[in-house]
Parts: sequence; C-alpha cells; structure tokens
Amino acid sequence: MEELFNDPVTWTALGLIIFLGAVFIMVKPHKAIAKSLDDRSGKIRSELDNAAALRKEAEAKLADAERRQAEAEASAKEIVEIARREAEQLAKDASNALNERIKLREKLAEERIARAEAEAVRDVRLAAVDTASKAAAQILTETLVGKAADDHFAASLEKVTKALS
Repeated sequence: MEELFNDPVTWTALGLIIFLGAVFIMVKPHKAIAKSLDDRSGKIRSELDNAAALRKEAEAKLADAERRQAEAEASAKEIVEIARREAEQLAKDASNALNERIKLREKLAEERIARAEAEAVRDVRLAAVDTASKAAAQILTETLVGKAADDHFAASLEKVTKALS
C-alpha cells in the first residue's frame, strides 16, 4: 500500500475526486439533473394526460359516429319499407281503379247495346205498324167504299194511335 501513496497518479486522482466532490456539493448538479428529470417527467405526464383526453374524445366521436350511422341505416331501412308499402298501395289503387274503369265501360257498353236493341225493336215495331197500317188502308180502300170505309178507317187509325202512345 505504500507504493500507492507514493504514486503521483494516486494523489492526482484523489485531488480530482475531492475537487469534483467540492464542486458537486457547491454547484449541486444532482438537484438540477433531478429538476430537469422532474420537469421532463411532468411534461411527459402532461402529454400522456393530453393523449388520454384526446383518445377519450376520439372514442366518444367514434361512438357518436357509429350511433349516427346506425340511426341513418335504420332510417334508410324505414324509408325503403315505407316506399315499398306506398308502391304496393299505389299498385293496388291503380289496379282497383283500372278494374272500376273496365266495369264502368262494360256497363256503359251494355247500356248502349240495350238502347240500341230497344231502338231497333222500336224501329221494327214502327216499321211493322206503318206497313200494317198501309196494308190495312189499302185493303180497306179496296174492299170498303163510302161512309162505312171512312168510319172503319177512322176507328182503326184511332186504335193504332193509342197503341203507339
């Protein structure tokens, strides 16, 4: 150990250690380092808190967006269902209206046919009456003469007039 104390490097190292110890005690760099580390940890903690708050906000916005999307999908499904029901109802209404028009036109056609038949029957009767009265007049004028013919013709004409009215 005597050699160690006689060596100038040992004394230089010991002096350096004492000097650094004195500087360390006076300048107190450990407090500055600790303060710097504390500040940095505070800044990191603040950034982590900020990141956590941003994450919560992002999750809330995501949940809100998902809720809105679900509502929009439900609303779209409801709109499609309403439109489908309305289309079915419109188709039924159009079909019913078409059937009613067809029935009305059939009824009108039947009424026209019935009127035409009635007119034809009336025209045939009038033609028959006219022909019969002309034939009767001709027969009477050929067979009856004088006052008896005129009386018979007047009576027959009166019967035909009553039959027509």
